[in-house]
Amino acid sequence: MPGRVSESFILRTYPLRESDLIVSFLARDQGKLRGVARRARRPKNAFGAGLERLSQVKMSYFQRENRELVNLDGCELISSVFDLSSDYAAGVALDYLAEVSEQLLPPSETSERHFRLLAAVLEHLRNEGAVWQAVTYLSLWAVRLAGFLPELRVSRNSLEIAGEVMQTPIAQMAKRDWTKETAADLRRFLIRRMEEQIERKLVTVPLLEAL
Repeated sequence: MPGRVSESFILRTYPLRESDLIVSFLARDQGKLRGVARRARRPKNAFGAGLERLSQVKMSYFQRENRELVNLDGCELISSVFDLSSDYAAGVALDYLAEVSEQLLPPSETSERHFRLLAAVLEHLRNEGAVWQAVTYLSLWAVRLAGFLPELRVSRNSLEIAGEVMQTPIAQMAKRDWTKETAADLRRFLIRRMEEQIERKLVTVPLLEAL
């Protein structure tokens, strides 16, 4: 198969032998792939800083038929998250985003929606710095795109409550007239939905083993 150049996000790297690395990356047009970056651990190499986790690069690689690992030739850095890594909370969030993508995405299956989701979340982190908002957003949509979370249908009353929670400070929410019946109803509803998801999506041995 001829050489390819794919816009990609670096998800993870593993040491291989004395100077090589195994690189897991998300290619926009090919999905999650793993490849060997030869001599990547040497001071002078064809990859530079492009193999840092969640760096966005143009990855050049050669993919042989029936081979699990591709051969990486080099990469051109598009954007880096180095400036975010200096903040501890943002650094932990970046590790989380990369790990979720690594674990949820199936190998060699095109995942352009997840690619665009990851790009949007990283852009939001750079511009807004809202760490937990970015983490929550990716967590929700990652499981949704992976097929674990079905479409949620929310009543008008629930939407009003959710909008109020999002826009009202916690101190003011504490003054709201909540009743014991309301709390019990909400608790039962959430428990029932969780049970439905577990029964529908998780109670199979192969799926549990794959998590």
